[in-house]
Amino acid sequence: MAKKLNISRINELKNNAYDNIESYNDPDTPKALEQFTTQIKKILLADPTMLASVPEYLPVALFGRVKFPSDAKLKWAHWINTSTQPEWDEFKITIGFNNADLPLVLAVRAYSETLLIESCAVLYLLENQGKAAPVTNHNDEDDDDDYIGHSDDDEEDEEEEGYYDHYDDEDR
Repeated sequence: MAKKLNISRINELKNNAYDNIESYNDPDTPKALEQFTTQIKKILLADPTMLASVPEYLPVALFGRVKFPSDAKLKWAHWINTSTQPEWDEFKITIGFNNADLPLVLAVRAYSETLLIESCAVLYLLENQGKAAPVTNHNDEDDDDDYIGHSDDDEEDEEEEGYYDHYDDEDR
């Protein structure tokens, strides 16, 4: 059974993270945010349990350093719109962490996988703030129709051999 994303918590984290980010975005000190995130990453890596009291620090620490591939944005929009927390295997293929941040990401995952996923939802929302949500060309009822008459030898299956994710239907 899929877990639910706590959207009000995510929005609160987003607002708190945004306030922190904005407080360091000063034209007079252009490196302030970078310096702060460098320091906070070291602190969180040493003690991820600190996130229990300041969970907004993780999205701040990872702000601007996480990539959402264009095909994954539909999945993120769907998860947020339906308040569905993705399973780890779904989550990990929809996000690109900076290699330098991997030790922190792994430490946070060991502490709280849910917090890591929530923080990435915050980053997705911050990145897409003010932009229209991605839309599909068909609704969920039509997803099965896309594969009628298709066999395993079809061109679509050759695209990524051995990989199938039902969310791919939304990308097409």
